[in-house]
Amino acid sequence: MKRTVEIGILQSRSGGYQAIARSSLLGAYAAIDQVNADPDISVRLVPVERDPEGKIDLYAPLCQDILTASRARHVLGCVTSWSRKEVLPVLERAGATLWYALPYEGFEASDHVVYMHACPNQHLLPLLDWAMPRFGRRVHLVASNYIWGWEINRLAREVITTAGGEITGERHLPLGEIDVTAMVDEIAALRPDCVLNSLIGPSQYAFVAEMAARLPGLPILSCNLTESELPLMGAASEGLVAAGPYFRDPGQTDVFGNSHEAAAHAAILEMARLFHRHPGGEDLPLAELLARDAGAGPIDSATHHTTLPVLIAEVRDGAFRVLHRRPAVMGDPYLTRPDRLPEGRSSLRVIR
Repeated sequence: MKRTVEIGILQSRSGGYQAIARSSLLGAYAAIDQVNADPDISVRLVPVERDPEGKIDLYAPLCQDILTASRARHVLGCVTSWSRKEVLPVLERAGATLWYALPYEGFEASDHVVYMHACPNQHLLPLLDWAMPRFGRRVHLVASNYIWGWEINRLAREVITTAGGEITGERHLPLGEIDVTAMVDEIAALRPDCVLNSLIGPSQYAFVAEMAARLPGLPILSCNLTESELPLMGAASEGLVAAGPYFRDPGQTDVFGNSHEAAAHAAILEMARLFHRHPGGEDLPLAELLARDAGAGPIDSATHHTTLPVLIAEVRDGAFRVLHRRPAVMGDPYLTRPDRLPEGRSSLRVIR
């Protein structure tokens, strides 16, 4: 007989990031159904969902509400790194765990977070390592004005200049800002070889549309773009290049629509595996639960990151086509392990 385990779901069904969040929800609920239908898994998962509506000031109180109103101590959720950091104090006070299934900027390894998507040695470094020999080493940086954009651009400056490249300019937009005219004016004047785009949400959609209209053919690179947002950009998305652990093969009947969906699905299945293997583990702090598991699962007990494939893909005819594959690599959030870089080496200097 299955025992019931409540888990939190903290994702926005509305707001500027709803396309990403809805993909995560789709993967999570598909995995919950799969677990609950499997007679060989001893737990039945009951989701306790809260919708922050994309409003940053709702994440912490709604996370607290999940932990107060239910027995859930494991929560799948958050889109932006800002929202992730908003809920960290709540998780720490409760001894609870966030399963974060979105790409992020690295330089974090919380005792209260499992990082199920890619960090820089799994997206940014291999993307730049692949792109600069092909497009050129004069790179322009654009980003949203919060931690994701700050940290991705900081690391990009380091690795590009160390590799002999040049940063032609760097601009940040407030979250949600869609006036990109000045930003594109600068790119048109400076004519870089490519642009690293770390904008998110509506800012990204406006930027891609303006670039397609004014500077068609200039390569635009991204570490956080998936199929979930292509319909919001339409034909302007043609030629965009992205790095990630998964892209849907348009010629196959794949299980997942994008990597957000795949990562959320994997997170729920791993939760269920841990709770099944360690009865009562759903109430334990993450570090203790992983210690009991003794490395049997995919999560690195030291950093709480996972091993992921490294893929680079380009949008062609409205879908991503994979251009380059590298062997799977363990997430290394502080870039301290050369053996965790793609293919065990890189032309880019390891940050210490």
